[in-house]
Amino acid sequence: MTRQTKMGDSNLTLKGEELKAGDKLSFQAVDKDMNAFNLDEIKEDIKFISVVPSLDTGVCSLQTQRFNEEAKKYEGKVRFITLSKDLPFAADRFSKENSIENQTLVSDYNKGEFGEKSGFLINELNLLNRGIIILNKDNVVEYVAYNEQNTDPVDFDKALEKLDELVK
Repeated sequence: MTRQTKMGDSNLTLKGEELKAGDKLSFQAVDKDMNAFNLDEIKEDIKFISVVPSLDTGVCSLQTQRFNEEAKKYEGKVRFITLSKDLPFAADRFSKENSIENQTLVSDYNKGEFGEKSGFLINELNLLNRGIIILNKDNVVEYVAYNEQNTDPVDFDKALEKLDELVK
């Protein structure tokens, strides 16, 4: 069955299998400073991954800034990561302009490993679908949400409620 998402009025297809609770996730990408990023090297108990199409859009910017603020409440307990297909230079600029200090900005622009392994890759646009993934210390999916409409924000309350359950 073909998985679909929307960007405005456009119907688009998602590449790869949809993640489900209990699946293990592993991927490599690049951080905003062009350093290798390997999820398996992150040892924090919980990883909160915010997925956005591009940091340079209003909804993506809002999502990234909101989770940057929320991350302060979970310091030392949760690693917040925002993933996009933006070039690392754009992520670095965005980080500086918006004082993003409480999360790691990661780019899947080069190999696209995250998008394909997680089922977040929008086939027609080579961008990531908006959504949230929460992983436990073993990188096993505890929560995943794929937005059906990329111009809509994620369900902040639902994702943070699930995160609170896991942190307790």
